[in-house]
Amino acid sequence: MAARTSPTERQRRLGFEVRRMRTSAGMSGEYAAGLLGVDRGKISHIESGVRAISPDRVRTLACNCGCHDEPYVEALAEMAQPAARGWWDKYRGSLPQGMLDIAELEAHSVRMRAAYTVHIPGLLQTSDHALAVFRAVLPPLPEHEIALRLAHRAERQQVLDGGNPPEFVAVVHEAALRMQFGGRDVVRVQLLQLANRSEQDNVTLLVIPFDAGTFPGAGQTVLYAEGPVPQLDTVQIDNSHGPDFLHAEGQLAKYRAHLDWMEGLALSPEASREFIQDIADQL
Repeated sequence: MAARTSPTERQRRLGFEVRRMRTSAGMSGEYAAGLLGVDRGKISHIESGVRAISPDRVRTLACNCGCHDEPYVEALAEMAQPAARGWWDKYRGSLPQGMLDIAELEAHSVRMRAAYTVHIPGLLQTSDHALAVFRAVLPPLPEHEIALRLAHRAERQQVLDGGNPPEFVAVVHEAALRMQFGGRDVVRVQLLQLANRSEQDNVTLLVIPFDAGTFPGAGQTVLYAEGPVPQLDTVQIDNSHGPDFLHAEGQLAKYRAHLDWMEGLALSPEASREFIQDIADQL
């Protein structure tokens, strides 16, 4: 298979898992190359996501590495299947790769937990609110790129609808609810949309009021995306330079505890909905 010039985050993650499986078994790259019938150099390319690996080779490697966790191995084999084009692929070359990686991560998640201290969850934003957010960046974006980001954002939101959508649990701080991106009218509509979406079966919205106390973290948006097996969970953090993706076990445990803490401080779903509606009524 031809080398990729720019592997996606999902492709890099598969390569990382292949390398972890090999090194955990104490298997050398040379041995793995002979086992899979490829050149030694291709092993490092597979492990960096630059080259693909077939599902059968994933299973062969797992068997010879003594990895008998069948759900994990089959999840990796599924990742190795030649992927059909996702809706996000049409934006490749037009939007930053990180935005496409987030959409792909969400599309393959079975459950998502997230925390927001300043922004409304992107998956629940109105177009007017998203427009105000995209216009508040440095350097300023040209109008055609803002239009692309709005279209991409609208398509991302469809992950919560349709057949068998993932569960989405979002913790939102009161500060985010009171930020007036786009002005009072835009905020009022946005808050009412939040309250309405929180009644959706697969959406749980939890509000942390100002008087709830302290919580850990540096204030970034945190998304914890659960994969088909726990070993494939991923944390995505927003930064000014773009998204960061974390999946070391220590990092996953840290952010699970982070979200547990914040969820423990938050109001119940029903009280959160009333809280949001009260703020909307004040505008």
